[in-house]
Amino acid sequence: MKNHTKHFQLVDALGDEHIGLEARAQIEDHLDMKIWLRLLACSTQIEQQIRRQLRARFGTTLPRFDYLAQLARHPQGLRMNLLSRYLMVTGGNVTGLTDQLVKEALVERTLDADDRRSYLVVLTEKGRSEFAAMAVEHEQWLTDMFGGLPQASKDALYEHLGHLRVHLAHGQSATEPLAQQPNPSSRETAS
Repeated sequence: MKNHTKHFQLVDALGDEHIGLEARAQIEDHLDMKIWLRLLACSTQIEQQIRRQLRARFGTTLPRFDYLAQLARHPQGLRMNLLSRYLMVTGGNVTGLTDQLVKEALVERTLDADDRRSYLVVLTEKGRSEFAAMAVEHEQWLTDMFGGLPQASKDALYEHLGHLRVHLAHGQSATEPLAQQPNPSSRETAS
């Protein structure tokens, strides 16, 4: 009965309009199922807010932001196939988005000097400048979203999620290589 009370306290705290994916959970479900749905609900809620703010403030999408962020982390540029893996999308999605960003002069695509069969993508000066402005606000949005949580809770959550990532990666590698996993559908569309 205790779990039943906790579930309904969450619904009361969030309201039906915000319960989202966690509404799928039933009282008799395994804790593992409930954890997965809660993680998914939190991730989806954060992602939706970021998507809305990127669109409203910068007229851009989260996939474009993520693409530029990867290139900002690698100022020497990235091969398109590696960029595709980092973004967890298909090569076709990266090619389409690259074409758009080249037209907007945010990135340059050049032949890789080490492998003439590959292209290297780098941010242009305009791309670095536009991404830097977005990154500052993006960080502030996240700070605002997590601002009400006590620091100890954030530290513990970060630590526990790190343990979960390692656990999942080790369990997954024992059964199937990571490279053969399907791409997450939420990241599949690049624009």
